Amino acid sequence: MLTKFFPTRLLGMAFAFLERFQQRRIRTFLLLFAVGLSLTLAVSACSPSAGDNGTTQTTQAPSTTVHIGYQKASTVLYALKARGELEKAFAASGTSVTWSEFPAGPPLLEALNAGSIDFGYTGESPPIFAQAGGIPLVYVAYDPWSTKAEAILVPKDSPIKSVAELKGKKVAFAKGSNANYLLLKALEKAGVQYSDIQRVTLTPADARAVFERKNVDAWAIWDPYLAAAEAATGARTLADATGLAPNHGYYLAAKSFVDAKPDALKIVLAQVKKVSEWAKNNPTEVAKLLSPALGIDVPVLEIAEKRRDYDLLPLTDEVITKQQEVADTFYKIKLIPKEIKVKEIVWQGKVNNS
Repeated sequence: MLTKFFPTRLLGMAFAFLERFQQRRIRTFLLLFAVGLSLTLAVSACSPSAGDNGTTQTTQAPSTTVHIGYQKASTVLYALKARGELEKAFAASGTSVTWSEFPAGPPLLEALNAGSIDFGYTGESPPIFAQAGGIPLVYVAYDPWSTKAEAILVPKDSPIKSVAELKGKKVAFAKGSNANYLLLKALEKAGVQYSDIQRVTLTPADARAVFERKNVDAWAIWDPYLAAAEAATGARTLADATGLAPNHGYYLAAKSFVDAKPDALKIVLAQVKKVSEWAKNNPTEVAKLLSPALGIDVPVLEIAEKRRDYDLLPLTDEVITKQQEVADTFYKIKLIPKEIKVKEIVWQGKVNNS
């Protein structure tokens, strides 16, 4: 019996040993397989792969997005959005475009500061306030606009005949706007202190309402709201910006965008240039495009379009000097808290005028 037991026990021990050996082999195999699979996947992710048609394909770099801020009254950017030209220009690179609408320049530049947009357009005053507030923006080009495209209006039956007669009167305007600067310079020329008028700071829509009700004596405003007020109320012009204010528009970009994506910036500027040329030569078409958005009749918008200019131009020393004068004037009356140097945030790249 003992002789029968030993072979049986030895056989069991042998099977147990083989089982443990096989399990170790299996675990080792699975470990090596997992490592090998991981290496294969890693190499595949970095290497060309064969497509369904047998051709070699490469992994594309992650796409990027360019964020544009615009206002309905900012004709060129509004038209650029409507025409879809910028999206077409970026299609080959896989770059997408997003558009954000703003009611005025100051909130647009606040969005630029927050990183919500990369590029936008405003009048001459908002970037001065933005620079004084420490917003990291860059002037990249300017638009000549027109000195006839902003004015100080009075009701058609107003007894006021000159800017000097605004002393002691209520004048509506948007604080920190182009029209604010026009008003300052017009009063200065007429020998009237800024503190000598009753300042009523309102948005264009609210100012239009109080102007029509004659709750203010005058209104400093720009096109197309200027043309709309003239057409609807027969308002008279006391003074426009001729000889008083440059009334330029500025294309502005976040410094981070200029530094990180200079090629994207150049594509944006090239498309802005093309649409600017189209707008300059097609005032009626521009009026038809803007009319539904602004709620202003096409004939009225045509008046505004025909008295303004369009272009995309580099900031010359003369333009920078004029913008510096605006900044110095605002500092003088404490609209901004500190002196600024406009030239410190002017882009040194080249605007393509071909």
